[in-house]
Amino acid sequence: MLRFSRFRSLRPNTGFLWLLIAVAAVTTLAIRHALQGPQARRTFGGYARIVDGDSLIVAGIEVRLHGIDAPELFQRCTREGREVRCGRESARALIAMVAGQPLTCEQRDIDRYGRTVAMCRADEVDLGRAQVLAGHAVAYGAYYQDEVSARAAKRGLWAGEFMRPREWRDRQRAGAPPES
Repeated sequence: MLRFSRFRSLRPNTGFLWLLIAVAAVTTLAIRHALQGPQARRTFGGYARIVDGDSLIVAGIEVRLHGIDAPELFQRCTREGREVRCGRESARALIAMVAGQPLTCEQRDIDRYGRTVAMCRADEVDLGRAQVLAGHAVAYGAYYQDEVSARAAKRGLWAGEFMRPREWRDRQRAGAPPES
């Protein structure tokens, strides 16, 4: 019994053990995150429910189309002197493009609201590019040449006067009266 008594004084410091466990867990999570990073692109697919001109739900995942910014659902524009519901037009255009077809989406990022930002295709048609080309969305990180094309041809939004969706949202948050 005497020969084991000296080990009793070497009890582990439980606070130190918890610190080691926490450091190991954080390190493991950091390594895992670094390995998955932005270069890891997840592909998913399924049928979509359209929310607005650049947002949809695919396979239960909230998706925002990569590279575009479409008018908000209740945003209005002016065309030939009359008010037009350009937000609804944009959503309807996306509904028509999808037309009940299954989509394939490739994740590009996660936005600040936790939505998956993805490039989605319906029957090999890039939905973001198609929305910009048709003038139902503006370029937002991609598709700038397509926006130039739509503007030159005066398609969709470019056929009249409109406020860029980002500016319209900012005004709404500030409580400014909605304008075109």
